Amino acid sequence: MASGAAAPPRPLNRAVIFLGPPGAGKGTQAKIVARTYGVPHLSTGDMLRDHVSRRTELGNRARPIMERGDLVPDEIVLGMVEERLSRADCRNGFVFDGFPRTLNQAERLALILDGLSFPRPQVIHFVVDREQLFKRMTGRRTCKVGGEIYNIYDGPPRVPGRCDNDGGELEQRADDREEVIAERLAAYDRQTQPLVEYYRRQHLLEDLNGMQGPEAVTRVLLEMLAKA
Repeated sequence: MASGAAAPPRPLNRAVIFLGPPGAGKGTQAKIVARTYGVPHLSTGDMLRDHVSRRTELGNRARPIMERGDLVPDEIVLGMVEERLSRADCRNGFVFDGFPRTLNQAERLALILDGLSFPRPQVIHFVVDREQLFKRMTGRRTCKVGGEIYNIYDGPPRVPGRCDNDGGELEQRADDREEVIAERLAAYDRQTQPLVEYYRRQHLLEDLNGMQGPEAVTRVLLEMLAKA
């Protein structure tokens, strides 16, 4: 249960999809919602790794593609999604983080949900301006020892460059550098931004102000989920 959050009035009983650019806070909030409602927090990356490690048919097809560093085709990813959603722990709902990414995936996911007798999904769009996204991502530093995460702008360590807990050196991830972030955001605009309009046209999408602090975002998010 998230700190300070009231018990959910009823089970989630639906798919919740988080949309928004890298750095919007989707992953953090997805974990909180999943913990609050006692439902799985799903990512296709986890599904791919699971199938590869279990050497399933889908995993064996995905393995050489992943080893080459190529994108796994939608056919394989969606097969894994359908298999995962059919498991018993998804019966009371689940939270998707980072999926769907494209219109094709969204359209295919709708068919999967319908086939498994789930209602239409609730889609939350995290709205954060570009200046704030750059600040969040370029400012992130991770402890080499314990993995704690800081932000030199919004949540700096007490001693610059050192973890508060263990004194470990803080490092910037390669994909948090400005030139990489610019490309990630451009890729989001090309591929995923059209999903916002797709779901908005279906009256499934709600905008959430992701510029607020994490606790405020959690509070508003849980209110949105409780009212649906």
